[in-house]
Amino acid sequence: MDWKKDVRDFLVSRRARVTPARAGLPDPGGERRVPGLRREEVAALAGVSTDYYTRLERGNIASASDGVLDAIARALLLDDAERAHLFDLARTRARGSRHSAKQVRPSVRRILDAMDVPAMVQNAAQDVVAANALGRAFYAPHFEAGPRPNIARFVFLDPRAREFYVDWELTRRTCAAMIRRDLGRDPANADLAALVGELSARSATFAQDWARHNVHVHRTGTKAFRHPRAGLVEVDFDVFELPGDDNLIMVTYSAAPGTPAADALALLAMDSPTAADIA
Repeated sequence: MDWKKDVRDFLVSRRARVTPARAGLPDPGGERRVPGLRREEVAALAGVSTDYYTRLERGNIASASDGVLDAIARALLLDDAERAHLFDLARTRARGSRHSAKQVRPSVRRILDAMDVPAMVQNAAQDVVAANALGRAFYAPHFEAGPRPNIARFVFLDPRAREFYVDWELTRRTCAAMIRRDLGRDPANADLAALVGELSARSATFAQDWARHNVHVHRTGTKAFRHPRAGLVEVDFDVFELPGDDNLIMVTYSAAPGTPAADALALLAMDSPTAADIA
């Protein structure tokens, strides 16, 4: 990860999307050479000098105060995820090399197996490190490639992803934005950096999405799938961070009782192997 380049590209991409009108500035008139705001306009909105903002945009951001970073975030109209990413870029520097967790604690394993909804745990490098029986059944296309699938590799490299995810375009853009956010938080993660390199080389679509410099925090929402056994299933998802674990999250899927999606999950539950069968 070229840290200074990442800072520059992120700030330039956010500046390019904010028009003077959106920023509350008067219409300057005439033809503009750059899309969005000029550096001097961002600097004025943030209350810093143009020279100082230019240094920040060139990657010299580590010494910027929280107040300055907040002012830049307001000037660029950053959302919560983007603001957090800006702070991550300023405060988190790679030292050495580390790897993503590859397993969960026994207590987390027991919780997964006790849940009656599809559930899985994944690390920042998008590896599924654990799943309950219903989670494996629900994500069956992912698991067909091997016992420990990688969400991003399936989304960008497996042609079945376009069928499995009803809104594949949104899914893949979200996936790239999640990876961008996680790499900003953990730039020393060798597994995550390797994943970005692999996907950039093997998928022109990923390279295109990655170049947008979007960031996303997955929390909750609704997602639709075309499951090979259950058909069209629209479920709610919720994401839980696992305190005490190394950037692991648990993702669960559920449906309101009496809905077609609940019936589909019940069908999968009847056909799912037991926990002992997949240990």
